[in-house]
Amino acid sequence: MPLLTFDVIQGRSESEIRTLLDAAHRAVVTAFRVPARDRYQIVHENKGYQMVFQDTGLGFARTDNLVMVRVYTSPRSEEQKCLFMAELARELLESCGVQGTDLMISFITNSKGDWSFADGEAQYLTGKL
Repeated sequence: MPLLTFDVIQGRSESEIRTLLDAAHRAVVTAFRVPARDRYQIVHENKGYQMVFQDTGLGFARTDNLVMVRVYTSPRSEEQKCLFMAELARELLESCGVQGTDLMISFITNSKGDWSFADGEAQYLTGKL
């Protein structure tokens, strides 16, 4: 169950946000082989001056089409993470026109006992999941 959070610069329409979320979910399903209803996403819209994302010396420029994605997940293999990054970049380019230089991704790994889906119960630990 990955939880994806997105930080974007204000200005996208509701339809554009929905398209972005749908594209990201396709990448999650492909890379992590999760069920279609295993979907958890949050979008944060920011003013342009509130997001500073340089190139770490790689020599490219970013635009206001920037998308920062954080993936909160139980441990994934390096292969799965690389596949997700590539799939997300492809999906966002094809569906949303987001260039690869405007996409930044970070993984935050935790354990199954760190999740409760409802009722204050750790369903992974109780055997319900």
